[in-house]
Amino acid sequence: MKMRGKPISAKAIFVLCFASFLAGSLFTNQNWTHPSRAKDNRIAIIPHHVTKLQELKQDWDPKRKMVEGKPGDIMGEVQKTHEAIKSLESTMSTLEMELAVARTVQSNERHYSLEKLANHSLQKAFVVIGINTAFSSRKRRESLRQTWMPKGDKLKKLEKEKGIVIRFVIGHSATPGGVLDKAIDLEDAEHKDFLRLKHVEGYHELSTKTRLYFSTAVSIWDAEFYLKVDDDVHLNLGMLMSTLARYRSKPRIYIGCMKSGPVLSQKDDKYYEPESWKFGEDGNKYFRHATGQLYAISKDLAAYISINSPILHRYANEDVSLGSWLLGLEVEHVDDRSMCCGTPPDCEWKAQEGSVCVASFDWSCSGICNSVKRMKVVHDSCGEGEGAVWNVNL
Repeated sequence: MKMRGKPISAKAIFVLCFASFLAGSLFTNQNWTHPSRAKDNRIAIIPHHVTKLQELKQDWDPKRKMVEGKPGDIMGEVQKTHEAIKSLESTMSTLEMELAVARTVQSNERHYSLEKLANHSLQKAFVVIGINTAFSSRKRRESLRQTWMPKGDKLKKLEKEKGIVIRFVIGHSATPGGVLDKAIDLEDAEHKDFLRLKHVEGYHELSTKTRLYFSTAVSIWDAEFYLKVDDDVHLNLGMLMSTLARYRSKPRIYIGCMKSGPVLSQKDDKYYEPESWKFGEDGNKYFRHATGQLYAISKDLAAYISINSPILHRYANEDVSLGSWLLGLEVEHVDDRSMCCGTPPDCEWKAQEGSVCVASFDWSCSGICNSVKRMKVVHDSCGEGEGAVWNVNL
């Protein structure tokens, strides 16, 4: 009796055809420029994805296998078919993102001379840590420089030897060149630890500032991770590096303390959401996203934000905005509770147990309460020690 296999679905045929077309397109147009290697001129990109597509295409011929195989093998082949389709879809998702980056770089190159391109190269780094700050936060910044944040030559050494870049991130005042801007200029001249954005500072502009921070950072540093932290949060740099290093081989990583708070629709609420209607009925919660005190994203996600910056929607709260930008992508959300420890005694107990926290703050204050006075107390009780970051193997 002739065996008849299960018909291949239209979706499977479409996926295979699209994959073959995509692979063919890559082979016929190999001269792309990688965004982080402008000085190396044109190079071929993502060959490992093309190889994977070829292997899947060659190995997967369910029609032949079902006709030739034994009855007991048919269900196994069907399962393999579904797994192959899922693998193809995942591979194509990665290809689409990387191709988008490459196309954008090619388009941007048309606006520069070859001489400028030859002179332009991004600074290599493991992580860029952007500390969100404001004009009124001079004392907060000093409290960080006196505790977990290196300064002067130590800051330069950390950047050069460990690839850890730390900058206070701030824009400009509504009156460029005014007293507020001059004060930041003087502070930066003394410490050389600022990243200035082309952005007008304001509490209700944090989503715009966050978007611009990532776009600016990826244009200066070629880092594996980009991190945002508030200036009233305590960090243990060594633990942070060890945590990030565990995910450096994975693409599209979004790390932080994931939460899903209520969508506040009353105007007198501190975190009022003007577009609350988009999230359904009253009382609904936001989608899962990292709390705004601290989060990190991998290189390709920062590049995605930079490329698509003009069309990324901004909600009232910057942590919600970032979560929404990444929600529809193939992103791995990492919920790491060591990034949101409480202040002493919480982080102190954990340190004594051998579980040193990455970050500590008070949920009730969305940062360390009265951080100017208490940052050193938290550091003395929960800090990992000045030499910890130098012992991390990156």
